[in-house]
Amino acid sequence: MCIVPDGDLFKSMKSGKAAVVTDDIEAFTRDGIKLRSGGELQADIIVSATGLNVVPLGGILFRVDGRTVELAKTMTYKGCMFSGLPNLASVVGYTNASWTLKCELVCRYVCRLLNYMDKKGYSVAQARNDGASLAEEPWLSLTSGYIQRVSDQLPKQGSRKPWRLRQNYVLDAIAIRLGALDDGFLKFARRFTGR
Repeated sequence: MCIVPDGDLFKSMKSGKAAVVTDDIEAFTRDGIKLRSGGELQADIIVSATGLNVVPLGGILFRVDGRTVELAKTMTYKGCMFSGLPNLASVVGYTNASWTLKCELVCRYVCRLLNYMDKKGYSVAQARNDGASLAEEPWLSLTSGYIQRVSDQLPKQGSRKPWRLRQNYVLDAIAIRLGALDDGFLKFARRFTGR
């Protein structure tokens, strides 16, 4: 629940009049819901909420130099860019702190990057993972159903920086605000020449 007016849900939970049950629905019955575990929940009203269906980056089809780039085969760079996708940055906030903390860092980083590119005369910035020894890990370490349902469509993260998606504002603030832009992993060009 995003909002609980008057705290009535919490009062009901505390009094024992309400409970949270996590299970799979096997069938709807005359009196409520039959659960896969064998139990039955009696209900006067049933609100169907099947969960969030995440569509990574809005389901955009990415093509670079005439070839389709699958987001799931990319690796995240500094938590905001993706290997093999030039001039693309995306914001994914923290899952363990305020979402907007990471969003602000990424926006400042992108502005800093664009200013650097303008100053140097570059029109392309592309993260490239040339390290064969870099181990791939899931992009987000969440076990939530809405993430697990799309885990095969999400980019990966690497086992070390700058490919590692940290959930630490202080470390990210230092790396993103003060770290070198031309770090050897971000390749710059005056014009795009393909992969």
